[in-house]
Amino acid sequence: MSLDQIRYDLLVRDALRGVVKKVVADAARNGLPGDHHFFIAFYTQAPGVKMSPRLREHHPEEMTVVLQHQFWDLAVTDSGIEVGLSFKGVPEKLFIPFDAMKAFFDPSVQFGLEFEVAQEAQDGEEAADAAKAPAAVPTLVEKTETPEAPVKLPVAEKSSEPDAPPSGGAEVVQFDRFRKK
Repeated sequence: MSLDQIRYDLLVRDALRGVVKKVVADAARNGLPGDHHFFIAFYTQAPGVKMSPRLREHHPEEMTVVLQHQFWDLAVTDSGIEVGLSFKGVPEKLFIPFDAMKAFFDPSVQFGLEFEVAQEAQDGEEAADAAKAPAAVPTLVEKTETPEAPVKLPVAEKSSEPDAPPSGGAEVVQFDRFRKK
């Protein structure tokens, strides 16, 4: 197989992040339409993430925020999302760069995207493997009841399933797998 010199994986990842940017920017301007609400999972140690030391202590690796009823000052820039939220009664401002996003999910319509955060490959073989696999895979899931609690999204490297893809590849997440049966 030849090396992807066009880097379709990066083009697709950026296009899908553009979907998140457009949807959240519209919500910032006009409010959330209908029953739409967003779960945004992100890596807290990624470059550009701005959050209080208190929150970072409680969420040292990743965090999922829900934009539904109680948030304020939602703003979208070219590089990320800024939002005010309350955590255990304490108001906080967050800045989540698009490059730090792990996943975006709108449970009202069962639409989700999972992103792989770009990391520098340590050797040429890893770089070649990364060029072969898409960096972001859209996931459309059958419409069913909305989960009662925020969806905890898995990290491919930590998956205990025997058929999990190797780290560095993208994983299609079926949100049905996380629902209480």
